[in-house]
Amino acid sequence: MKYYLVAGEASGDLHGANLMKALKAVDGEAVFRYFGGDKMEAEGGELVKHYADMAFMGFTEVVLNLRTIFKNLKACKEDIMRWKPEVLILIDFPGFNLKIAEFAKANGIKVCYYISPKVWAWNQKRVLKIKKVVDHMFCILPFEVDFYKEWGMKVDYVGNPLLDEIAQFIPDPEFRVKHQLGDEKMIALLPGSRKQEIERLLPVMLSVTENYPDYTFAVAAAPNFTEAYYRQFTGDKKVKLLFNQTYNLLHHAHAAIVASGTATLETALFKVPQVVVYKGGTISIAIARLLVKIKFISLVNLIVNKKIVTELIQEDCNTQKVKAELDLIIAGAEREAMLKHYDELLLLMGKPGASAKTAGLITGYLK
Repeated sequence: MKYYLVAGEASGDLHGANLMKALKAVDGEAVFRYFGGDKMEAEGGELVKHYADMAFMGFTEVVLNLRTIFKNLKACKEDIMRWKPEVLILIDFPGFNLKIAEFAKANGIKVCYYISPKVWAWNQKRVLKIKKVVDHMFCILPFEVDFYKEWGMKVDYVGNPLLDEIAQFIPDPEFRVKHQLGDEKMIALLPGSRKQEIERLLPVMLSVTENYPDYTFAVAAAPNFTEAYYRQFTGDKKVKLLFNQTYNLLHHAHAAIVASGTATLETALFKVPQVVVYKGGTISIAIARLLVKIKFISLVNLIVNKKIVTELIQEDCNTQKVKAELDLIIAGAEREAMLKHYDELLLLMGKPGASAKTAGLITGYLK
């Protein structure tokens, strides 16, 4: 079977690679072509375009890069028509992928969508378009099944691929020694992997470090940046930089300050109490506040549908408020309550096996 995959960012590359591995397990003659990244390339097949040339974040950045986006869309459509796959598998990245879905459907290609667009957050009427252009939707957040049902669309909940990643994780027993972390309790700083996120959030995160002399602070540093890049923010502060060590860091962390996004869910699954922070561009945030229809921004709160973790957004994302929330989750009743709520989250999330389940469903639907 010929599978064409489209992933437009780092998380999509990871999930795409795991799905490819699972597809090879059920289809010994699987052939792949894709827009993706290094992890997908390691699974074989042919990489057409790297996500590094595609990922634009926020309304303003998208507008500034419209020419590149249209060029990428054109290239993707032409390549799909040349290769003629049996199925197109789209991974998240809705602004781009829903246009590709529409094109593929019009040309008689079966469309599977893995990791639903966040249509429940804003412009919910997009579901009507999804119903027309997507043959099978595979969701990774439990509440999405009921959301789609309300719009008359049947979807499959396959579990969350993060559960697979964490289940496969083996902690490094030498982690503390290797990185000279000592025996102090650790507070993890997860400022995200995009330049705008890091530059807006890391200074605020670092601003509280001097209030906790008995703790070690460590930044989960993104591999696409250098140590010198991070040092312009950390200066002479007593802060460790750890590249490609996020899961080892969370395994040892006592608490965390986390940029809103997938990392909030990873932190919760490692049962680390956290404060969630977010700052966007002024224009992007103003537009988002007009359009977004959800009560929370962190996946943790969204899945359980109540406030478990505190979210400090925009003007609330400041030294005083971050410190006040961190104080609450370092010890005491707030910390214990958060850990108890994490158990509720784990129950809702289900078991690992998202990639294998999705691969089985895709091949089953294609027969």
